Amino acid sequence: MSRRRLSVRWRLTVVYGTLFFLAAIILVGVNYFVVTRIVSQSIDPGSGLPEPPDRVFVQQVMVEVDGYKNRVIDSIVSWSILATVLVGLGGLAVGWSVARRALGPLQQVTDTFDSMLERLDRAFDGQRRFVANASHELKTPLAIDRALLQVSFADATLPAELRPVRDHLLASNSRQERLIEGLLTLAQTESELTDREPVDLAELARSALDRYPGVDADLAAAPATGDALLLERVVVNLADNAVKYNDSRGSVFVRTGSGADGSFVVVENTGPEIAPAQVPHLFEPFRRLNDDRTGSASGAGLGLSIVRAVARVHSGTAAAVPREGGELVVTVRIPSRS
Repeated sequence: MSRRRLSVRWRLTVVYGTLFFLAAIILVGVNYFVVTRIVSQSIDPGSGLPEPPDRVFVQQVMVEVDGYKNRVIDSIVSWSILATVLVGLGGLAVGWSVARRALGPLQQVTDTFDSMLERLDRAFDGQRRFVANASHELKTPLAIDRALLQVSFADATLPAELRPVRDHLLASNSRQERLIEGLLTLAQTESELTDREPVDLAELARSALDRYPGVDADLAAAPATGDALLLERVVVNLADNAVKYNDSRGSVFVRTGSGADGSFVVVENTGPEIAPAQVPHLFEPFRRLNDDRTGSASGAGLGLSIVRAVARVHSGTAAAVPREGGELVVTVRIPSRS
């Protein structure tokens, strides 16, 4: 059974009261020591008299003096104890009042902070519901449009001059689907992960690279903890970008592994030279380097933005450096599972 802890106000009150008690005890001790020294000084009743005093009289005087000393010391002790108790109680009262004044603003800040957390929690819940609803409301019409286009243009008697229009409409529809899917994924990764499970980045990469038969891979074990679907999306986005912008005579290379600073996925491709100052812009949404990275073939411009967002939500990092000879080397690191 856990013991109930005192409130902050009570703890401050005890601290203040204890300080008052200690101060009072020290003062009483000093006063007692000084008074005892004074009243304990020896007295010679016969000093200054022309004739030696009577011994019986001297003894009576000494008895009275000793009794007076004892009464003085006892009185000092009694009144000192009473004063100590009163000062201590006064210290507790003062500490209670001071603690209330000191903790008043803090209590207000605490209430404000709790209210802010509640509003944030409601906002996150609203965002999750919005993402789920938007995913349905936006993707369903596009899927219907794509089906209608495919059915409408499936007629073998379709004039040849309409075929480019069909291809253009289908490509536009596909690009809109990728854009919406990327935006929804990006919105999803901006919130904290709710489900985590042990995953192997090598297995995720092996599954994702099945759609890219020409990619060279060296997939060593890379254990991590997180959302398997989001982490697989990281590999897919990196491989898709690398293949899309790769030099036709070059190659794409994917490597996974683990080290002291976590597990990693490295994707590199060949292509034109990229200035180091331009690389950070690739991780910004809808940012492209030049006109060569525009058009329907270049996607929605969210690939690396999603990669960085997924890495961050997994407490990892995503970085890119220009590759010697052209294009990029992108490295994503995710903390290894314990």
